[in-house]
Amino acid sequence: MRDFLPPPLLSAEEEGPNSRERVFPLRLTFECFVWQILKPKTPCREVVRQVQALFRLAGRGRIDEGDSAYVQARLRLPQERLEMALSATAQAADDRAGQAGQINGRPVIVVDGSSTQLADTSENQKLYPQPSTQKSGCGFPVMKLVALMSLSSGAVLNVALGNLHYHDLRLLRTLWDKLKTGAILLGDRAYGEFTTLAGLLKQGIEAVARLHHARKVDFRKARRLGRNDGLFVWTKGCQQSQILSPSEWALLPAQITVRIIRFTATIRGFRSRRITLVTTLLDPKLYPAQELVQLYARRWRLELCLRDLKTTMGMEALRCKTPDMVQKELLAYLVAHNLVRCLIAEAVARYSVDLERVSFKGSLDALRQYSDAIAKARSKRMRGQLWEDCCSTWPGTWYAIGLTAPSPGPSSAAPNPTPCSTSPAGVSSKSLIAAAIGKAAPAIFGALTKGHSGRFLVL
Repeated sequence: MRDFLPPPLLSAEEEGPNSRERVFPLRLTFECFVWQILKPKTPCREVVRQVQALFRLAGRGRIDEGDSAYVQARLRLPQERLEMALSATAQAADDRAGQAGQINGRPVIVVDGSSTQLADTSENQKLYPQPSTQKSGCGFPVMKLVALMSLSSGAVLNVALGNLHYHDLRLLRTLWDKLKTGAILLGDRAYGEFTTLAGLLKQGIEAVARLHHARKVDFRKARRLGRNDGLFVWTKGCQQSQILSPSEWALLPAQITVRIIRFTATIRGFRSRRITLVTTLLDPKLYPAQELVQLYARRWRLELCLRDLKTTMGMEALRCKTPDMVQKELLAYLVAHNLVRCLIAEAVARYSVDLERVSFKGSLDALRQYSDAIAKARSKRMRGQLWEDCCSTWPGTWYAIGLTAPSPGPSSAAPNPTPCSTSPAGVSSKSLIAAAIGKAAPAIFGALTKGHSGRFLVL
């Protein structure tokens, strides 16, 4: 991490709780937190055992065996430091990835939403309530998030958090100021509507998104730019958008000109689908329709970044008990993800391989195994050789695009073979089994005794 994070980021504070000399200072706490994230389902006790072993190896003596000191150190870790680490690692990944994901020198930012389950505590339930369709005591708190990701490197640039009652547009609105002038925002159909396009355009940010399903398109009314490609004028509605304040709504222009492109997506083995895009990139010479279609197709690969986070790294369920620690845990996941992206981008630049074809899972597996060997190496030369070997394996773990690339479906819903409970956790399992048998007994008895008169089944 030394090459990806500025040294002052994790230095001790001049005053306050993080200014004292402790067993777990800011830097060690941060590194332990990231190490814990990279090894799914690792308890705090195992982190302490790792630190004990490293302290003994370095001749620094013994430390307390309990995990209380580490738990308190995570509580003291400022959330602002994690946010700064997220920005620093995202910038480092983009610097190493180059301009592969840019269009005419303009960076492309992908926006997408997801959610994650939290530990079932009263504090989490209060801020991030469970879905209203679940009975009380039978569900888990759910945190909703909207992430901005770089198309060049796949790193997460920023994130907005909320509960299930927050729409993706409302969360994205909190990130408008995080987008740089001149960037291009790429999103799905949730973002292809007037308020978002007009608001971003006012800040000098262009957008490409799938057209919102409520919009109907008639190309006979368009100023034609080509086949299924034309300019339309959208007018601001009479009803104020709920994601803006009255003053912000008043500042939006009364009309904007948008470009709408319609094409048919054909994937071997699947039915053809008609897709309609809307964009504020109006110049057909600078931004040909085919280039914008290919740009939207690349968004699918970025959706897999959320799958990498939730399924591969285990972010589908966070384990901390309070909202403050949940937010830190999520940021730690994003920082760990970006660090892996930095290493992948570095290896890809070294071996001249297409970044989008490198498997995140394969790279993470190699990193986990080689890091143990590097820690046990006795010389600096051997550590360097092991690191070179680790980097050389990453370009070999690649997807054959269009053939074996996995579906992004699991990113939105993790597989769960266990049936959902419909009774609170306090209800006895014996009473549930008895109730289930009581309801099913007549049907089972009838099915088993049908045609077998004179034989009886005893339950």
